[in-house]
Amino acid sequence: MTASNPPRDESPTAHLDSTAHIMNRISSQLASQLSLVSLDGRRRPEPPALVVVAHGSRDPRALSTVRALLDKVRDLRPGLPVHLGHIELNEPLLPDTLAALGGREAVLVPLLLSRGYHIKRDIPEMAAESEVHARVAGALGPHPLLVEALYARLVEAGWRTRMDDPTRRRSAVVLAAAGSRDPESKVDTSRTAQLLADRLGVPVVPAYATTAAPTVPDALRALAARGRTRVAVASYFTAPGRFATECAQAAPWIASAPLGTHPAMAKLLLHRYDQMLSTPNTVTEPVLASA
Repeated sequence: MTASNPPRDESPTAHLDSTAHIMNRISSQLASQLSLVSLDGRRRPEPPALVVVAHGSRDPRALSTVRALLDKVRDLRPGLPVHLGHIELNEPLLPDTLAALGGREAVLVPLLLSRGYHIKRDIPEMAAESEVHARVAGALGPHPLLVEALYARLVEAGWRTRMDDPTRRRSAVVLAAAGSRDPESKVDTSRTAQLLADRLGVPVVPAYATTAAPTVPDALRALAARGRTRVAVASYFTAPGRFATECAQAAPWIASAPLGTHPAMAKLLLHRYDQMLSTPNTVTEPVLASA
């Protein structure tokens, strides 16, 4: 088995080694402040905050990856207040992030790839229990920008963009996702797999690290039985972690890195934010806790 090259450390600490990055961050922060002042010197109202809601992970690489991704979002949209909140395991937890925002307006964009319990219940309930006037976006996927990121990660891992017909007939991809008991989650992942198959021109089979079926090893065996022996595992995870590592280790050929800080991910977060601002009647009124 050949695995993909480990991703470069894109944490904020690593970026501090780059003078160019430091200057870019200073310029972005200055532009952010200037964007709040109109030509007549009066302060413009701030746009609704973007709160990116990550799941949380015990793997420290996940937190550094998410923070670096949020830096890319800030670079793309100077002047937009961007915050991070976690559902569990990492700080800041989402309720703490929302409490710090007070009664402001915010758009919560889950850093989650498909529908499931967290999007349908956990995040809306946390938003409703805060004082924030919140709009809660749906899952990131399915979306062509996710396919762009998946394709790029596969190419980085060694997927050939051109292949002859015999090679193509032996090739396939397993789209390795986390898994959920929610049937709509499988619908979303299957749709992403189809979009990726259309892009690659080979079969793409969705498989799961936990909870749902088929598992990644089962999907690989099924493909081998069909003569698909040149199979890549596409990591359908937002950041490194246990599930992503286990799925990559099962790959018989190559395994791509998680989506991480690919530019398409930052663009998609902003796209979901903009979608919510253009959608009427999506504000969740706060439920104030009793004194």
